Amino acid sequence: MTILKLHNRDIYYEQHGNGVPLILIAGLGSDSVSWLPVIIGLAKHFKVITFDNRGVGRSSKDNSNISIKDMTDDCAVLINNLELSPVNVVGHSMGGMIAMDLSIRYPKLVDKLILEATAPTMSNRNVEMLQDWVSFLKSGMDKKLWFRNMYYWIFSPSFFSDKVMLDQYVDMAVRYRYAQSDNSFENQVVALSEFDCQNVLSEIKARTLVIYGEQDILFLTNETDQMFDTISDMDSVTIKNAAHSIHMDEPEVFIRNIVDFLAG
Repeated sequence: MTILKLHNRDIYYEQHGNGVPLILIAGLGSDSVSWLPVIIGLAKHFKVITFDNRGVGRSSKDNSNISIKDMTDDCAVLINNLELSPVNVVGHSMGGMIAMDLSIRYPKLVDKLILEATAPTMSNRNVEMLQDWVSFLKSGMDKKLWFRNMYYWIFSPSFFSDKVMLDQYVDMAVRYRYAQSDNSFENQVVALSEFDCQNVLSEIKARTLVIYGEQDILFLTNETDQMFDTISDMDSVTIKNAAHSIHMDEPEVFIRNIVDFLAG
């Protein structure tokens, strides 16, 4: 557990295991803790690096006027400072957008690319929904209700069959020591809404694996699959019984697909 100190901000990161470096980039409202279900399994095969995007977790709290490109630049700085390049990269949701941008603007830093439950641009529906989430926060909505509402969108139906576990997840999120501020969440939503790399996806030359969750209702496979057609060296896989948070719904299957892809 280490802090990379830059001249005007800190980047919190962790390293686990040994071997070929694999960096994991978290999504909206998430930090390195979101990767806990898969870190141990992946660290048996790779040197796993997780970090907190600017404005979340233990990285610098201020992310005003943030963009996806700014978060990409932070990731590039971390890779260079740790002298890891080229690295294999996994990006989840917003982290997938950062990973795409990294592969486009910093191609020498990326060996293989894995995109989990993401898209090169946000649909109008998703933009409106995320803006509603921000409005709910500003309205003073009870945080337990707010997280429960979000979980309906990111977890598979089977997640809700265990009410005790559901309540525990909500309680942990509300009590989380390094919880993201409402303003920081709003800033990330703005960054997501403004990002669009669909017209330059052909510039990605890294061998790419796109992982879909069969039950993902945020990034629908039939809507996003065609968006990735311009990546020249791309495969895809759809994981059953998984929604938007694939690595949390089906961690073992997720790990197996990553190991197989990178070994191949």
